[in-house]
Amino acid sequence: MAKGCQHTLKKEVKVAGIGLHTGEKVYMTIKPAPQDFGICFKRIDDGKEAIIPATYSNVCFTQLCTTIGIQTSEGMKTVSTIEHLMAALFGLGVDNALIEIHGPEVPSMDGSAAPFYSIMKKAGLRPQNSPRKFLKIKKRVAISIDDKEISIEPANHFLVDFEIDFDHSLIEKQRFISKINSKCFERHIARARTFGFLHEVEYLRKNGFARGGSLENAVVIGENGVLNGDGLRFPDEFVRHKVLDLIGDLYLLGYRILGKVVSKKSGHTLHNALTHELIAQKDAWELVEAHGKWPIPGIFVPSIKEKVEMPHPIPSPA
Repeated sequence: MAKGCQHTLKKEVKVAGIGLHTGEKVYMTIKPAPQDFGICFKRIDDGKEAIIPATYSNVCFTQLCTTIGIQTSEGMKTVSTIEHLMAALFGLGVDNALIEIHGPEVPSMDGSAAPFYSIMKKAGLRPQNSPRKFLKIKKRVAISIDDKEISIEPANHFLVDFEIDFDHSLIEKQRFISKINSKCFERHIARARTFGFLHEVEYLRKNGFARGGSLENAVVIGENGVLNGDGLRFPDEFVRHKVLDLIGDLYLLGYRILGKVVSKKSGHTLHNALTHELIAQKDAWELVEAHGKWPIPGIFVPSIKEKVEMPHPIPSPA
C-alpha cells in the first residue's frame, strides 16, 4: 500500500451536463495528471486553450458559486461553479488532475458532488511518488462580514462545525459537526444538493443566474415545503450542502487541512476571504508531509513527518 503519497486517477472520465447558471450544455473530461501538478482546468471550447489552476488566488467571482479565471491575451478566461467538483476531488483523495472543459461552467449534474465522486471512484486512483502535503494550522484566523463569520484553528484532523439560519420554517437553524474524511464525505456530504427558494427564481434568471436550474439539479423550496417529488435526501440536507461547498472552496488552497473550521452562515465570498487571510498570516500555518499507510481513497488522519518548503500553488502574499 502506498505510504502518505499523492494520488491521481487511473484513467480519464467524461462528464456531460447542463450548467446550473448558464443553462449551457457542457462537456468535460477529468484526466490523470503528474505528481505535484495540482488541480487545473483547461478551457477547450474556443480553440484558444487556457489552463486555469484551481487555486484560491485565481478566484474572481463568488456570488452564488465559485468562479476561477486568468487573464490571457484574448481576455479573461474563466470556469464557474467549480465547488462541487472540487469537493468530490477532495473527498475521493485526488491530488492531481487536469479537467478539460468545453464550456464556461462545470455541469450541475444533480446539484451535488455525488455524480462526480461516483464516476471518479469507478475509474480508480493511482498512487504517485511525491508525498501528500497538508496545511497545518498553528493559530486561529477569523473573518466576519455582518452576521456571517468563519474561523480556522489548530486541530489534529480536518474538522468542520457549520451552522446555518434561514427565515423559513423548513430550514431555520441547522448545524453539522464532524471530522471530515473520505468515509464521512461519501456517506454524509456528497449527495447533499444545492438549494434555492422558488420566489427568487425569476429574479435570479433575470440577472443571469439559475438559467439551467430545475428540480433535476436543485432542491427548490416553496412557501409550504420542498417542491421536489422525492423530497430531501437528509433531514438537514441544506447545511450538509453548505459543508460540501466549504470543502470545495477550501480545497482551492491546494492542500488538505489539519485544522478545525467553524462557520456561521458563511458562503463562497467568506470562504475565499478566509483563504486569503490565512495565507497572508504566515505564522498561522506550516506545510507538512504525512507518512503512514494510506487507503484508497485516503483517510485524512496523517502523522506529521516534517516541515517542508512551501511550493506552488500557494504564492507569497502580495
